[in-house]
Amino acid sequence: MELYVLFGTFTFLLLIGTPVAFCLGVSSFATIAYLGLPPVVVFQRLNSGVSVFALMAIPFFIYAGDLMVRGDIARRLVALAGGFVGHLRGGLGQVNVLSSVMFGGVSGSAAADASAVGGLMVPQMKERGYDTDYAVNITVVSSIIALLLPPSHNMIIYSIAAGGKISIADLFTAGIIPGFLLAGLLMLAAWWMAVRKGYPTQPFQGVRMLGTLFVSAAPGLILVAIIFGGVRSGIFTASESSNIAVVYALLVTFFVYRSLSWHDFIEATFAAVRTTAMVLMVIGCAAAFGWLLAYTRVPASMVALLQGVSDNPIIILLLLNLVLLILGTFMDMSPLIVITTPIFLPVATAFGVDPVHFGVILILNLGIGLCTPPVGAVLFVGCAVGRIPVWDAVRTIWPFYGAAFATLMLVTYIPALSLWLPSLFR
Repeated sequence: MELYVLFGTFTFLLLIGTPVAFCLGVSSFATIAYLGLPPVVVFQRLNSGVSVFALMAIPFFIYAGDLMVRGDIARRLVALAGGFVGHLRGGLGQVNVLSSVMFGGVSGSAAADASAVGGLMVPQMKERGYDTDYAVNITVVSSIIALLLPPSHNMIIYSIAAGGKISIADLFTAGIIPGFLLAGLLMLAAWWMAVRKGYPTQPFQGVRMLGTLFVSAAPGLILVAIIFGGVRSGIFTASESSNIAVVYALLVTFFVYRSLSWHDFIEATFAAVRTTAMVLMVIGCAAAFGWLLAYTRVPASMVALLQGVSDNPIIILLLLNLVLLILGTFMDMSPLIVITTPIFLPVATAFGVDPVHFGVILILNLGIGLCTPPVGAVLFVGCAVGRIPVWDAVRTIWPFYGAAFATLMLVTYIPALSLWLPSLFR
């Protein structure tokens, strides 16, 4: 009965439009009251959920990404991407994807990627004859590449939700090949649609111009090397690297590019504080919710249920993917990571799936959810940038969904795509 109270209260509050953090907190409190446990347990679990040192990395990575967005980094990365692939068929679509790869390695946020890259690319694409829905769709789906590349703060949340026993450095490394694979398939889909619609190309700018663009964008790209190289080599932790990222972002935008005004600095600071407060509130309330799931033995029951359905890992992984994809369409990513990890990670490991591999599967699944209605946050950002209704975009987004689903299936059933690169550093 306690599960009916927990999930029933949560679902009801979600359906009437209550913010997710309050849905999690109130449903946890209601269940604790039903079980007759002291109400203070909710606050203890909330406090323990956010009192994790590794979470210090999240606000600083968010801050560094916001500084880069406001400090002209995105425009320089887009220009560099244009120099590399702008001459291909439907070149601006290819530029959009490659820009997401470059900027994703700086921001680690899909929403920031869709806002920054979309704000630059969508108007250009519309001016040059590209359909608005095409421009928005490629922007939206390519933005989830940022979730797989370091410094993805969602990887940090997954590590903490899994008990803090999974190496953040391994997770950062595991997402690189899947991220590049997703980029490649999206570029293929963009090329195919460009050929069908007869979208234009632009002339190659030449090797010399490419070199100039690279030098201009190099300070932003160096940040990626600092974050990944430092964490992977063990020189500093993820939390320490996030602080270094902020200092480096300030130095580059203030003294190298001289593009960050005092007003932009204040706005970036307040934006990072607001985002951090929201994320940590969700994580804390989700920790209380997750504790109740463990207390009521939901993970063990889920393992037993799926073992009764099938003992074939292929079928189990397919079922997990379907469940995660459905959940991702109704909830935001951070709370889902904290809620679903304690439930589905034991299931995955019981069928021989490596926790690092499952982390990449989970992040990619929920990333696709960010691009799907009715609660696709990144989809809404992209449509706001392109100024088109959501359903106008969804009608023609299927080729890009197809690329994302193909990547998900490859990553799910070829573990080496996620595990080979981390194994080189052990």
